[in-house]
Amino acid sequence: MRKVVTQFMVSVDGYFEGPNREIDWHNVDAELHNDVEEMLKNADILLFGRVTYEMMAKYWPTEYAVTNDAVIANYMNSLPKIVFSKTLLDASWNNTKVVKENVEGVIRELKQQPGNGIIILGSSDVAITLIPSGLIDEFRIIVNPVILGYGKSLFKGINKKYKLRLIKSKTFNSGNVLLNYKPADN
Repeated sequence: MRKVVTQFMVSVDGYFEGPNREIDWHNVDAELHNDVEEMLKNADILLFGRVTYEMMAKYWPTEYAVTNDAVIANYMNSLPKIVFSKTLLDASWNNTKVVKENVEGVIRELKQQPGNGIIILGSSDVAITLIPSGLIDEFRIIVNPVILGYGKSLFKGINKKYKLRLIKSKTFNSGNVLLNYKPADN
């Protein structure tokens, strides 16, 4: 069975993005890139919500991304992608399919298929939709050494307690800390 893995970057005070969806505070360096490359190497499909999809689709196909982030750009541009959106009309980024409804059903079906990982990059709203049904197998949370003081909380909208179990952690020279969690019942 395939596993669904999320990856998020958060501030020390738990914000996923600034109040106007700013992510200019993300602390990304070569060491983090290597870790992300390793994760993408084991992925078969990428999942996005509309907002994250549009941001990613504006960056990864560009000449700048392909030149400066060649390995990750190759994965991002070549892997199949699903964007969950009720409003997106056109998914022009190659290998992208738009799904407008039944997010949980689509994920359950994908998990049953043979293959490698299903990765949710960013897209906290997609994750929040899947958490109550237990469809996320692992949470990769990269804590950035910054306090924002405001913004959108990573798990805004979750109104029930879900226990997690730390399975791995890694400290980067940049000050980032990667925390890998599984749901406590797995």
